[in-house]
Amino acid sequence: MQRVRMSLPYFKALGWDAEVVMVDPECSDMLKDELLLQSVPTDIKIHQVKALNKKWTSKLGLGSLALRSLWYYKKKVNRILSENTFNLIYFSTTQFPVCVLGWYWKKKWGVPYVIDMQDPWHSDYYRNKPKEQRPPKYWFSYRLNKYLEPIAMKNVDGLIAVSEHYINDLKERYPAIQNIPAATIPFGSSETDMQIAESNKHLFPDLIQPGFINLVYVGRGGTDMHKAVTALFKALQEGLQNDAQSLRKLKIYFIGTSYAPKGQAKPTIFPLAKQFDVQDKVVEIADRISYYHTLITLKKADALFIPGSDDPKYTASKIYPYLLTGKPLLTIFNSESPAMDVLNDYRVKFAYTYDSTNNITLQVIDFFKNIINGFHTTQKYNEDTIKKYSAENMTRQQCLLFDQISDRVAFECQK
Repeated sequence: MQRVRMSLPYFKALGWDAEVVMVDPECSDMLKDELLLQSVPTDIKIHQVKALNKKWTSKLGLGSLALRSLWYYKKKVNRILSENTFNLIYFSTTQFPVCVLGWYWKKKWGVPYVIDMQDPWHSDYYRNKPKEQRPPKYWFSYRLNKYLEPIAMKNVDGLIAVSEHYINDLKERYPAIQNIPAATIPFGSSETDMQIAESNKHLFPDLIQPGFINLVYVGRGGTDMHKAVTALFKALQEGLQNDAQSLRKLKIYFIGTSYAPKGQAKPTIFPLAKQFDVQDKVVEIADRISYYHTLITLKKADALFIPGSDDPKYTASKIYPYLLTGKPLLTIFNSESPAMDVLNDYRVKFAYTYDSTNNITLQVIDFFKNIINGFHTTQKYNEDTIKKYSAENMTRQQCLLFDQISDRVAFECQK
């Protein structure tokens, strides 16, 4: 949703009139954030669809919003396509089962479609993981994704992804799409979002405790983050053992680490803190918070932290709001993560890798001491890179791919 939301203000000037089809918020149990609407141009036509009631479908083991809304999407978009002419259908969502409708609409109405891969759809990543590390209902979702992904992918006209690895994997898996247009486009950064957050900061409760030097991470947790977080906790452990007094004011927050509904979230980071005996310095708030609450929380922090997944294909779309704050930023990623290229482009000073950085423990301890002693209170980033990764420029890259597909379709029609 965030990709399209940030792009909507720029599509028209780049030659594309957009209409949005979305699930009625009342049908979703996901966290609501009404302020997001302030960033959407008022002239954008938005269609809403219903979804089957989760209270009933969950009894059959089907809680997925994509599956609950699939029939309603089909019905609504059929009507829209019968009444108007469209050049392209753009799927930008992690509710991937909806994307199979692209094949159906292309066959019925002749409209090409693009899929935006913000995460992998069908993946073997969790296949050999212990049961407790797998997502809920993994057995079912793995088999469903293995069946649905080919239907959508073998007929897709273009691919966008946040990681080049995702595109390469799909083209290797489906030879029929080897030559379709594809582009690696990260999420953009939006100054407008930061302005909206600032003007509404009175709406959000403080989550971090004053009187400390607070290092904050807001985003999902999970065991795949443990290698990166372990590097952080090892440094914290050693720093406390050697010089506890200098770190007495430090507090590290992990906020919104679970996707579970409110009240059902389980911590995945605090148990690791206990293993390293640093739990007194660590706070985990597993319940998710809204997007703008996230931005304000990041702004109130003294410094920020982003851990990466142990999956080398993982790139963190959340890095751009962190960079917008100008706060000192500590990142620890897999050395092969595409996020490292972005961090290097921005010239982030404290960007480390848990599997290749020399003396990472000492580097992280120095970071702790520097922010505690006030040596690093802000960080300036490469101005050219800020423009490169702006929401406007990322939208331009999307539209270039749309234009390419539109031109190809026009050429095929002339044959």
